[in-house]
Amino acid sequence: MGTRPQRMVAFGELLMRLQPHGHERIVQASRFEVGYTGGEANAAALLSGLGVETACVSRVPDNEVGQACVDHLRRFGIDTTHVARGGDRLGLFYLETGAAQRASKVIYDRDHTSLRSASADDFDWQAILEDTDWLHFSGTAPASGPAIVNILETGLRLARERGVRVSCDLNYRRKLWTPDEARAAMSQLMPYVNVLIGNEEDATTVFGISAAGIDVVQGELDTGSYQRIASQLMEMFELEYVATTLRTSISASRNRWAGALFDGDQQYLSRTYEIEPIIDRVGGGDSFSGGLIYGLLEGWDAQACVEFAVAASCLKHSIPGDFAHLSLAEIETLLAGDASGRVQR
Repeated sequence: MGTRPQRMVAFGELLMRLQPHGHERIVQASRFEVGYTGGEANAAALLSGLGVETACVSRVPDNEVGQACVDHLRRFGIDTTHVARGGDRLGLFYLETGAAQRASKVIYDRDHTSLRSASADDFDWQAILEDTDWLHFSGTAPASGPAIVNILETGLRLARERGVRVSCDLNYRRKLWTPDEARAAMSQLMPYVNVLIGNEEDATTVFGISAAGIDVVQGELDTGSYQRIASQLMEMFELEYVATTLRTSISASRNRWAGALFDGDQQYLSRTYEIEPIIDRVGGGDSFSGGLIYGLLEGWDAQACVEFAVAASCLKHSIPGDFAHLSLAEIETLLAGDASGRVQR
């Protein structure tokens, strides 16, 4: 008998993405391109492409829009068995892609969505977590309301009982909830988390943790400050790892990209990539989460995990849409030092 393949479950809201053509602004657009996404689903899509069994857990309306979203996930190998049906609408967001010194912009339309009106009866956690190795969620899920926080906590508690490892991307979005709301909800869920992913702004806003030497507006990064933030998070919660992406935004079209992983004793820093031009940075953090989960599922050491996560998320910036459509070979090629982008024949 063969070894059972690794399985990852992603819990979170599924969304429709509406984007003007190219670099048009929303106010000038006469048409919008449609896509389907979700922070947790984005991480699952990368893992699915790398051969990990993945499943999304969410709730979508029982109509053609909900079906289109589910079909999109299925197209890329994501199991949708536990996507419940019901509620009024699929959440959506409008994306205006920036360039040069003009920043990208996101406008959310996520009130009264199917997930926000979900009940505990929509999710059979015993079945969801069967033969599961990893459960992933982000802060945008509990931002859907207290009912979702309680539903998620039920799943997290069972995951802990079954030895399923849990990762959380803080992913704070000020347009979805207040810092006080985020702090209360995330503090309730953190006791079940093994791997915490979040940048310095997330840690400061959600948990009141900050450190000197960081200026995201000026693009000044002090990696020692990130380690101090990670150490404080380790002291607050029983975590295996704290991870963060390190983005230096030179312009909307040009970024430097790296990452850090802290295990409680040592901080592991990845190499830094220069990304120019950026095709689509939305989903970059989610692909970092997916890459990190992949490395940890494979049992790699911390340095290998953060290098892989950063390489995968670096490549995501070259791909339109939220999903990182990447093969293991492509990521390994970049890790081996080939960043030339030459045509492969």
